[in-house]
Amino acid sequence: MSQMKELTKGIFRENPVFIIMLGMCPTLGVSTQVSNALGMGASVIFVLTCSNIFISLCRKIIPDAVRIPCYIVIIASFVTIVEMVLHAFVPAVYDALGVYLPLIVVNCIILGRAEAFAGKNGVVASALDGIGMGIGFTLSLTLIALIREVIGAGTITLFPMGSFSGTITLPGISESPVRVMTLAAGALLLMGYLKAFFAWKGERKA
Repeated sequence: MSQMKELTKGIFRENPVFIIMLGMCPTLGVSTQVSNALGMGASVIFVLTCSNIFISLCRKIIPDAVRIPCYIVIIASFVTIVEMVLHAFVPAVYDALGVYLPLIVVNCIILGRAEAFAGKNGVVASALDGIGMGIGFTLSLTLIALIREVIGAGTITLFPMGSFSGTITLPGISESPVRVMTLAAGALLLMGYLKAFFAWKGERKA
């Protein structure tokens, strides 16, 4: 049961976007299309899980005085792997994520979990924490991107496969989209409404 709690806490009880309010820069910056959100989410899941595991393994040999620099070096190594893979196999997503991809190194979600959890707990618990937090971040980012893209452009952009171009156009909405949703102001407005909605749901449940 405790392992299941570690896995699911990042999805619901301690969701990094809607509850803890971490990682706002990539959340607002890359949530213009669903494909961008999925690419960033997958990258964060990989980096967060791998860095949590590695930091947990090394937690007893890392000197406390250089703890944070060591964490950053470990995280940066996994971010470099993600950058190389995306650049080689999914260049469109690599270009779309832009500067937000290397900035995963200092993403407060990843550094926060390294400091608050992985540096103090075992490998299995740290891996589950990383997976759960990563999935929670991905689901939140995808929800925001889906709403912004549907309302702001009338499309849903996924990854192209075979004859499928990757873009689903929604009749009606695509002809008269609310363009403000594709701008930074729209992202902040939507984030405020979603935060208020989830806070209301939490209070009602309590």
